[in-house]
Amino acid sequence: MKAIILAAGMGSRLGNGDTPKPMTLLSNGKSILQQQLENLSAYVNEIVVVVGYRKELIEEAYPHLVYVENPQFAEENTSKSLLRALEKVQGDVMWLNGDVVFRSEILKKVVSCDGSGMVVNVGQVGDEEVKYRTDERGLIVEVSKRVREAEGEALGINIFRSGDLDCLREALSECSAGDYFEKGVQSCIDRGVAVTALEVGLDECCEVDFPEDLERANALISQWVS
Repeated sequence: MKAIILAAGMGSRLGNGDTPKPMTLLSNGKSILQQQLENLSAYVNEIVVVVGYRKELIEEAYPHLVYVENPQFAEENTSKSLLRALEKVQGDVMWLNGDVVFRSEILKKVVSCDGSGMVVNVGQVGDEEVKYRTDERGLIVEVSKRVREAEGEALGINIFRSGDLDCLREALSECSAGDYFEKGVQSCIDRGVAVTALEVGLDECCEVDFPEDLERANALISQWVS
């Protein structure tokens, strides 16, 4: 199993100055990226990080990792960053946004999924979050920021099995530069790929977009170690 971390973006909404968002320090003294790397280490044999904005800060901090550069990070969104990484890897792949803080235990659910899947929660969700809707089998039928009757948030941790990757690569190649990777996943769903909703608790995962998200992530970390 390989993992891809999407860490190329500028993350300007966090108000983090020149620091890449994955290098944001948490209350436990670790960066978001460090927390992710430690959580992933028990489940994957290779980690590929897509870098762009201030890439030297990440590469100097973690010289042992495999890197893929997205030099168009200011114009391209996660669909193209993910595609760049998928062109370098084969086999089952887990990928996650570089701003997700999560309990390591949820990765057990991810790797135990028989097919492809997306980590989600159930609850009210704001306008800026990626939303989803499922069918009676628990398979995702719709995922984007504009889902009516959304069940909750898609949290940015995903797995695609090797048999579904060709479809994902093709779908991502058809995306516009500004599209999120979820548009590619939606195209795969529309073409018949089964993507399971992997539900986790509201207190097990947090995507850090704004300063208030960072406060919540730090509060969750305190709960996890208590």
